[in-house]
Amino acid sequence: MNTAPLQGIKVIDFTEVQSGPSCTQLLAWLGAEVIKIERPGVGDATRNELQFDPDCPSYYFLQLNSDKKSLTLNAKTPDGKAILTKLIQSADVFVENLHPGAMDKLGFDWDTVHKLNPKCIYATIKGFPVSSKFKDLKAYEPVAQVTAGAASTTGWWTGDNDVPTQSGAALGDSNTGMHTAIGILAALVQREKTGEGCYVYQSMHNACLNLCRIKTRDQLTLDRIGYLTQFPQYPDGKFGDFVPRSGNQEGSGVLGWTYKCKGWETDPNAYVYVILQRGAKDFELACKALGFEDWLTNPDFNTADARDRHKQEIIKRIESFTITKDKYEVTDLLSKAGVPVGPVMSTKEIMNDQSLYDGNTLVKINQGGKIGEFVTVGVPFTMSNFQPTYGPCPELGGNTAEVLKSYGYTDEQIAEFAKNGTTAPMPAAPKA
Repeated sequence: MNTAPLQGIKVIDFTEVQSGPSCTQLLAWLGAEVIKIERPGVGDATRNELQFDPDCPSYYFLQLNSDKKSLTLNAKTPDGKAILTKLIQSADVFVENLHPGAMDKLGFDWDTVHKLNPKCIYATIKGFPVSSKFKDLKAYEPVAQVTAGAASTTGWWTGDNDVPTQSGAALGDSNTGMHTAIGILAALVQREKTGEGCYVYQSMHNACLNLCRIKTRDQLTLDRIGYLTQFPQYPDGKFGDFVPRSGNQEGSGVLGWTYKCKGWETDPNAYVYVILQRGAKDFELACKALGFEDWLTNPDFNTADARDRHKQEIIKRIESFTITKDKYEVTDLLSKAGVPVGPVMSTKEIMNDQSLYDGNTLVKINQGGKIGEFVTVGVPFTMSNFQPTYGPCPELGGNTAEVLKSYGYTDEQIAEFAKNGTTAPMPAAPKA
């Protein structure tokens, strides 16, 4: 029995780079047929970006386009428009992430697509909500991060490195793709009730802002009382009227920090994250594991509020414990006492962890040929009755004839499309 959740769902993927392709790849892994529209002779911009070999598509492309079909199509030609129209008329979902106004100019805006196929869900990804004063900005991922509060609250709050810092995680791209997928799945469920597709609009800004929710919580608290007890600036530092950068502070009311471990002088990731919880029993267990039982009777440390006022002393002493052990020893010792703790893992360590190759977390895809096998991140959740399969990425236009034939086009028509610039670049004009 095929339990793929999106079996029978057809997706027309008019996206490129990361935010759109990450969304449609997830849909493909959940069983949808995804037809990726690519520019003839050019393809998705990431095919040739950050390449490890000039003859191969980049890992950037490979990690975002598994299990799709590639149809090269110039939607500006009359034949291209006719083909895209036919694709849309049979689609369940149409996804695009071109710059604002591009789909309108092509003649495939929401209203037009909805008339062509009232059951089709139209998902669009843009930089900002239509109400935003920044709606006309060209939105790359860092632009979404800095305008949504992520950068202003990330990084160090003192010294030369006191600058707004964007996250290394793709908050503005893959995060946006995931949010878009949620919207599409919701629209598919809604269609079961209404019989009609809807317009799903996802901005990179709003996807980032959703992950900054606790920072808006902090702003509300700051506006109310003028300080934030969980931040390292409390109690001695001054707070302005906005949420500051907070270093490695944990986001809620517990005392969390990143501590040096043995070998930190040569290993930039020889660190561990340790959290002291607020509950009295949890704190007692942590003190015993650390060997700091004197804290249990010291009024500077034996209550959560007192610990908020003496953060720097606590951080200094805990590091005197962690720095004598490697990060795995610290993790083992403290976790046995129920202390929330974890080693800082490099990407190399993560990708070498064989326990993560469980069929979902990290997966190996055999692309074949010169590329061979590569590693990527799989579907981030598991389902008890469904296991995704992970296939290779398509060659540029590798499914053009297959897709066109499935829509009734003849070999002669397909050959003509290649000649007139619809599915292949126009031949260069002969030199005079």
